[in-house]
Amino acid sequence: MLADYKTNRLGTGDEPLTAWHYRPEALQAEMESAHYPLQAILYSVALHRYLRWRLSDYSPGRHLGGVLYLFVRGMSALEPTTMDGQPCGVWSWRPPAALVTALSDYFDQGVP
Repeated sequence: MLADYKTNRLGTGDEPLTAWHYRPEALQAEMESAHYPLQAILYSVALHRYLRWRLSDYSPGRHLGGVLYLFVRGMSALEPTTMDGQPCGVWSWRPPAALVTALSDYFDQGVP
């Protein structure tokens, strides 16, 4: 599992931030506008390459656990605020292992 902490301010102006500003829909919009899913897949490829090198029994489907983007301004410390069953301030994704390995293989080939 990869984790990346973000401090993005999702509110406007000087309004006080609440968990609502970091609800799943707002996080998805921020992730897309900042191109963080691309960053997440590149981090996954790097982890795949490291684990492939370090673990003799490495299996991408078993060892790659996905990514978490933790928007610290939207996370509650004591009890997480949830909306539709998802914690506010946390975006998660498990890229398909086949995508990670295919992209890694593509990078191995280089660009002509």
